[in-house]
Amino acid sequence: MNLLNGNEVSKKIKLEIAERVKLLKAQGKKTPHLAAILVGADGASMTYVAAKEKDCQEVGFDSTVLRFDASITEEQLLEEVIKINNNPEIDGLIVQLPLPKHINEKKVTETISYKKDVDGFHPMNVGLMFKGLRTFLPATPFGIIKLLEHYEIETSGKHCVVIGRSDIVGKPMFALMLHKNCTVTVVHSKTKDVSAFTKQADIVIAALGIPGFLKAEMVKEGAVVIDVGITRVDDATAKSGYRLKGDVDFDSVAPKSSWITPVPGGVGPMTRVGLLLNTLEAMELYK
Repeated sequence: MNLLNGNEVSKKIKLEIAERVKLLKAQGKKTPHLAAILVGADGASMTYVAAKEKDCQEVGFDSTVLRFDASITEEQLLEEVIKINNNPEIDGLIVQLPLPKHINEKKVTETISYKKDVDGFHPMNVGLMFKGLRTFLPATPFGIIKLLEHYEIETSGKHCVVIGRSDIVGKPMFALMLHKNCTVTVVHSKTKDVSAFTKQADIVIAALGIPGFLKAEMVKEGAVVIDVGITRVDDATAKSGYRLKGDVDFDSVAPKSSWITPVPGGVGPMTRVGLLLNTLEAMELYK
């Protein structure tokens, strides 16, 4: 069993991004600028946005965070998005999800200019991705692809099973692994026998949000296992009062795996790297 270490790989890629930013500045070009909108005071969202700010600082990006109370109206939020769309100094925009229930997430996502949609959620970018054309890739699937490439995991001709069909991970993961010449199967909550598929898989990507869902008996010997899930599980013995658990039962699955991601420290850091790469791409592609 070998670890797919997202912490190490993300550090390496961030150093490469920082060098590219230095070169841009030396050439007299603008500094990449990422903006984030945070609505409300969700703890996980606040932590994630703070991490993105730190990432930007590390690689030399400019960053802006606009924070709004949860009572902001949908109309007011859309106005703020449009302001950033029209701001030539800002290259990329993310609106941190989830949003309060009175705000239509789909409407907000589709209001972001596809040229600044560094989350890769806009229908224009989704279409370009499925066609295999140059665009912004959803950050988590993008990060997973970079992780597989770094460790030179063979994908061509392999059978990949994706557990989950979300717009954020499952569906784009299907497309990207198809582009990597995998035979791809997507299983989900309505699949009658998930293990019948996962036991055949050379690569399993678990992204359904159920802690410990993938057990040892569900994977074959030597499989590559990517754990996208990260859930706070109450644990009175932990200082924080909780522990982070993935969708994979790591202790039982790891001994059967050839490669596996830890949680935390696997996919999470690579998601943030995907966002940085997309922001750099936005500046280079549309300026």
